[in-house]
Amino acid sequence: MSQHPLPRKPFGRLLITGAGGNLGHQLRSHVANWADIVRISDVVALREVAAHEEARELDLSNREAVMQLVEGVDAIVHLGGISVDAPFDDLLDANIRGTYNLYEAARKHDVKRIVFASSNHVTGFHPVTEVLDADALLRPDSLYGVTKCFGESLSRYYFDRFGIETVCLRIGSSFAEPKNPRMLKTFLSYRDFVELVRCSLFTERVGHAIAYGVSDNPVTWWSNHKTNFLGYRPRDTSIAFADRFPVSRPEFKHDDPSLLFQGGTFVLGEPMESADR
Repeated sequence: MSQHPLPRKPFGRLLITGAGGNLGHQLRSHVANWADIVRISDVVALREVAAHEEARELDLSNREAVMQLVEGVDAIVHLGGISVDAPFDDLLDANIRGTYNLYEAARKHDVKRIVFASSNHVTGFHPVTEVLDADALLRPDSLYGVTKCFGESLSRYYFDRFGIETVCLRIGSSFAEPKNPRMLKTFLSYRDFVELVRCSLFTERVGHAIAYGVSDNPVTWWSNHKTNFLGYRPRDTSIAFADRFPVSRPEFKHDDPSLLFQGGTFVLGEPMESADR
């Protein structure tokens, strides 16, 4: 049977966590025909709720609230949590407890498909000379990256033990356009992001899969050859922005770790504690 996205009826109810964030906002504008009802959640109140949307304001670290959030849901796109490095206690609630609560609620409510927003920062301490695929050794470049490693491992456990399928998206840099030289390699256009999520939801069987979220850039550190079955074919590229960032600059330093490792400036982060705020 083909593994490519097949025509199918829309989901009855699709849940998007972190719907108030950058990528959540982009996704909401494209999924109206994916489900009869799109349930959206965030830790802050969501505005401009469409007729096909159900909005919930809650903290993902609240297990009871997450259990109610997932009730009646057919599939989940989990974008919720902190998307930058932060003090451990903050990351613990948002990215670790929150992700556990979501998977446990999915198990209890018999949800069979989750798309998990992981990050390229789970492999950020690999050198820029390497090309990585889904089997690359985890080398997180930050505590944030560590929490995404946890999410990937947790999703693997919930697939092996309970059969909940997950596509982990190791998202690169998803913005309207690249903002620095590194993003010429890590750029993921909004259009390609939406398409990657669509493929991850609608491919008939995915098991536990890992895909890098990246557009068709002229140079890349990542290969998705092991997840070709998703049918994801990026349409955009960073090449149109290359002239904004000259290859050679006088300030280039060959011993700068942010230029030697794929995580960029994340590899330079100092430990952060809540008391330091």
